[in-house]
Amino acid sequence: MELALRDESVILGQNGSHTHRGVTTFMPAAKSDARWADAVPLTIGLWLFMLLVFMPGIIARHPGDWVGVAIDSSTVCLSIGLGLLLFILFRGTADWQGGPRLVLMVAATIGMALASTIFDLKFTDWGARNLGGNWLAIPVDFKRASQSLLNYLCVFSVNVALFQFSFSRRRSLTRERQLAAAETAARQAELEALRLQLNPHFLFNTLNAISSLIVTRRNEDAEEMTDKLSSFLRASLACNPTELVPLEEELDLMADYLSIEAVRFGERLRVEISCTPEARAVHVPGLLIQPLVENAVKYGVARSAQPVTIAIDAVVDEGDLCIVITNDGGAGLPSVKSTATGVGLRNVRRRLAALYGERASLVAEPVGAGFLARICLPIDKDVVAALLHRQQGLPLPR
Repeated sequence: MELALRDESVILGQNGSHTHRGVTTFMPAAKSDARWADAVPLTIGLWLFMLLVFMPGIIARHPGDWVGVAIDSSTVCLSIGLGLLLFILFRGTADWQGGPRLVLMVAATIGMALASTIFDLKFTDWGARNLGGNWLAIPVDFKRASQSLLNYLCVFSVNVALFQFSFSRRRSLTRERQLAAAETAARQAELEALRLQLNPHFLFNTLNAISSLIVTRRNEDAEEMTDKLSSFLRASLACNPTELVPLEEELDLMADYLSIEAVRFGERLRVEISCTPEARAVHVPGLLIQPLVENAVKYGVARSAQPVTIAIDAVVDEGDLCIVITNDGGAGLPSVKSTATGVGLRNVRRRLAALYGERASLVAEPVGAGFLARICLPIDKDVVAALLHRQQGLPLPR
């Protein structure tokens, strides 16, 4: 058997403990929860309510002139339009960080209030010049402008606050749905993992290989294989698919699994594991790649009479963690459309969709005589850098 483990740089040191997070949901784009269906009725309702509040004052400005009251009241249409313009900005910046977005929304709110105030003064002046009558008695001075500006500023601020309330409520509901879907997918994955861990064929083949080593007096090899089996079972049973674990732990577990399978297949199984230090620090869902590696053995090595290399490569590329599992011969991994043998792929795809939404992907396709499965996950570069420095015993970058 040829077991080639290659690394692109020195393996990171362990600090003896790992902090596990709970199910972490990567929410879809925030703007999807800032909905026009909520903003339009909220804006119209708010400004019609304010029109009702100010109606006695409008009637007082136009005593006995209901046409003038109607014309004066029509300016609420502009306020509704400006409120919806504010929502366009609110929705377009939903994914921004808090500080810059807050400054922009405050500035936009003040701008809308100023625009409404200027329009009110110009509209009143137009009414005085073209309609006369009661319009001539409406003041167009600094006192009127300052009062109008304050009123508009308050109402537009309430308008934005309603947008935020609606958005937060939708975001909370989306988060709850995502968490529920993630927990369901994790439970399904855990059941699949337990099926593999307690697979009698796997245990039988492994124990039979150990027995053969003992009979042939290869006691040291038998002892090493027993330790590997014990380590693999202990690690896999302790792994909780509902938690995130460092990719390094996941790869170590896969190495243990493949080293045990290597005893069964001998020279027919070759293994190559490559992972950059930055990728090792990334946290991934527990037991995420195990179904893909299991498929690579089952449909690549077991069905081939020739040596087959199973390669696992992990790198960080433009903010994404990319993990590629390939085998270069045999029948390859099962088709995604296969209802009989595509359980592992469907399981991984469901977990990715539940945890990361559209930001993660799984591509599975034949490559030459073998097969390739590629997983891409979004990651936080700052978190990766912090974990990497901590594992290397270095101070965090400033």
